Amino acid sequence: MKTDSQTQNIEVEIRSFIEKKKYEELIEFFKKEGKFLGEDYQETYYFDCEQDLRIQKNNSGCKLWLKKGKIHDDSREEHEVQCKREDFEKLEALLIALGYNVEIKWFRKRHRFDWNGIKVTVDYTKGYGYILELEIMSNEESKKETLELLREKLLSLEIEETPKEEFNVKYEEYKQNWKLRTKSA
Repeated sequence: MKTDSQTQNIEVEIRSFIEKKKYEELIEFFKKEGKFLGEDYQETYYFDCEQDLRIQKNNSGCKLWLKKGKIHDDSREEHEVQCKREDFEKLEALLIALGYNVEIKWFRKRHRFDWNGIKVTVDYTKGYGYILELEIMSNEESKKETLELLREKLLSLEIEETPKEEFNVKYEEYKQNWKLRTKSA
């Protein structure tokens, strides 16, 4: 039986903002060098509570999940519950009935890959930008080693890690302006 320290429930990730041209190049690169896992359209709602509580619907289903820690931490404990796509509105209604409100909505096109055991996402989020993210699930003991491995892999792609401060600033800007930024033209 696994102990808590052996459980792979620590999400270790590294991300960078990228330009549209790099976004297109990376999709082609990972299609050749990795395993293409699919393309998805996602709508994610963040709720106004102390924890990072979210619901998301995508092409195949929906989920409710909680991430502990701060939004752009390198590693965070994560818990998620998968549901049927048609349950999304029920999850939203349940959370609102519990007193939570939708704080932010995100609309994302995501390309997913496995790159030698690394979960790779190449995203375009409406009103926010293009992002590359590398992720490995880890445990408490291995999270620092895992983060260093991800940093090496990012550098091998000739991409610099975007500082957390920049992500925090862009996140706060989006949080204040997401309704305007995601309005259809």
